[in-house]
Amino acid sequence: MKYVQLGRTGTRVSTLCFGTMSFGSYATPETAHALYGACREAGINFFDCANSYAGGGRAESLLGACMKADRDDIVITSKVCRPMSKDTNGSGLSRRHIMAEVEASLRRLDTDRIDVYFAHHYDPFTRVEETLKAFEDLRRQGKILYAGVSNWSAWRIADALGVSAAQGLVAFDVVQPMYNLVKRQAEYELFPLAEAKGLAVMIFSPLASGLLTRANADPDGARRGRLAEPRYLKRYEDRRNFEIAAEFCRIADEIGVDPAMLAVAWAASHPAVTAPIIGAETVAEMRNYLDAADFAMTPDLRARIAALAPRPDYEVERTID
Repeated sequence: MKYVQLGRTGTRVSTLCFGTMSFGSYATPETAHALYGACREAGINFFDCANSYAGGGRAESLLGACMKADRDDIVITSKVCRPMSKDTNGSGLSRRHIMAEVEASLRRLDTDRIDVYFAHHYDPFTRVEETLKAFEDLRRQGKILYAGVSNWSAWRIADALGVSAAQGLVAFDVVQPMYNLVKRQAEYELFPLAEAKGLAVMIFSPLASGLLTRANADPDGARRGRLAEPRYLKRYEDRRNFEIAAEFCRIADEIGVDPAMLAVAWAASHPAVTAPIIGAETVAEMRNYLDAADFAMTPDLRARIAALAPRPDYEVERTID
């Protein structure tokens, strides 16, 4: 496994990050422990989580149980913003919600700090200053080490960086956008911003919710896994996406590799990307993605694959991981 700097921070992370969204939902506790163990055996030290994953914080609780023996050897993330209760103040990026949720996350994770704490979505009802001041206080208290942002547009991130600089507050060091062969909007403004400001980029959904796999490449075939869920199917329902996936799988077959691994390797090969987030429901599935860390993605192969799905016209897209 290779390791790189996490953006402009002094922390080093594996070039693959394991996403724990499946913990407590698709993956049983036994499977979660097996997946975590396989990741550590492979050298992965980077684990992504969120307070809302699996509902009620179950993913955080399972990650906390898995990492007890080697907490100091790994880098973990969690997130805040999504609804955690039906209370009118049970979501968002207000100081009130952040301060309550970070404590709940720390309890579930059974740790004294979260390495990267993400603003999971943009909150239109809370001034960015309030959010950043709350994050700054958590950083000073040692409860979070770095701040991150997920699912924000580039201009909102740039605005927040300006506020941080002007007011001497913690700045976002890590961004987490969706990025894959058929969803390339991040290439327009977010990746250039990240490169210009030295931000780490963790990309999610490199497989396009399973679209870029042999199982889902046939638009008339059975759609499996995440792609069978209405919200993900809606994201990729355009028939052209399935045609692209089929062409992509043919290239994978031609060069003798698994398309899922190739999809991860292609997304990881963008120079702005620090680490793609891989997820799995079984150890066998996860191990297949590990080859992406060492795959030799040549400029010609990257360009050939990119030509299957030219960047779309610029659009602002709301994404949900």
